[in-house]
Amino acid sequence: MPAATLTCTMVSILLVLGLALVQVASTPPPPTARELARDIYLVPGAVPPDRGPDGNTVILVAPQGLIVVDSGRHPWHSDGILNFARDRHLRVAAIINTHWHLDHSSGNGRIKAAYPAARVYTTPAVNRALAPGGFLTRNYDAARAKPLDPTAPAIRQEETKLFLATMEKSDLLRPDVPVEKSGGFALAGRLVSVHVAANAVTDADLWLDDERTGIAVIGDLVTFPAPFFETACPAGWEAALDDVWATPFKTVVPGHGAPMTREQFDTYRGAFKRFRACVGSDNPSETCASGWTKDIAAFLGSDAERREATEYANYYVGFLRKGGGASADCQVK
Repeated sequence: MPAATLTCTMVSILLVLGLALVQVASTPPPPTARELARDIYLVPGAVPPDRGPDGNTVILVAPQGLIVVDSGRHPWHSDGILNFARDRHLRVAAIINTHWHLDHSSGNGRIKAAYPAARVYTTPAVNRALAPGGFLTRNYDAARAKPLDPTAPAIRQEETKLFLATMEKSDLLRPDVPVEKSGGFALAGRLVSVHVAANAVTDADLWLDDERTGIAVIGDLVTFPAPFFETACPAGWEAALDDVWATPFKTVVPGHGAPMTREQFDTYRGAFKRFRACVGSDNPSETCASGWTKDIAAFLGSDAERREATEYANYYVGFLRKGGGASADCQVK
């Protein structure tokens, strides 16, 4: 299993599995927002080799404040969001979490501490992840059962403490306004079109499309170097990709990585379909893995990236076949 396999869920998993993080001295600076279109900005996430990841944040400027889509994991990432708000003298009015993976939602607490009136919009799927035996609770219990090693590298200790602190205030991950069906939401004076994807990356995810600008914000419906299936229902995920494609977007913002054109998104969508079909066949795992790497070749710039993509894909063939085609946490088989 590749050491980075769980980067799009939570660094706590790496720690629970005993996979060491590299020690470095510096703390990353807060990311700087860049304009994608009028009144829409990207605060880019990152996947540093020494720490857990932060997902992308998209900020929509509305007449009555800011709408923050995904809040990242680390304090420096939420500092990038807060710096944007303070520099423009605008309050955060709403937080939308596309899904409950902690690299997209741990920053809720810091944002709400600065803007207590901000309301969290997300699906009730996070409640199931936080229930006894749920994905987040299982890993929290495992982390608490293993005392923090005082001899471990400082960064490893910091990441563990961040996970524990997030879980100790897990109510901040829950929705103030549960979103259970697709539709238009009037947030801070701006109409936002929100779609619910059932049984996809988690058992319920959100994605947005902004007709005014042609931008779709889709969370982890697109990830590299492979789809991350730890909590996923692949059939619903494939259907969600088709639903995104059916909208007339011009640019799609994934949960991690650079914005994509329609053509690039369709390339990924086709690769996902072929990979899933291969997983359900009798083909050797190596055939499915090499096919995935070939299908996403346009996104891979080096031999190292191609090797990584193949390793991830090969792992996930076994993972999915062992689970009957889906994660054990998928609510629908």
